[in-house]
Amino acid sequence: MPDSVYKLIELVGSSEISWEDAAKKAVEVAGRSLKNLRIAEIKNLDMKVENGKVTSYRARVTLSFKYES
Repeated sequence: MPDSVYKLIELVGSSEISWEDAAKKAVEVAGRSLKNLRIAEIKNLDMKVENGKVTSYRARVTLSFKYES
């Protein structure tokens, strides 16, 4: 990996199923337009609550990919 440069971006994925599904969706959607994805790191997990019930899960993900100019 000498002479490689990687860019980091932060994404938030959401899911009505689970945090894992939310994180997976964030990475998969980013993968549609970004090439050379490398590492995804979960930064925060939270939930949306309505009327005392969990309605969705959110995962904040930092994603790295190889930067090519």
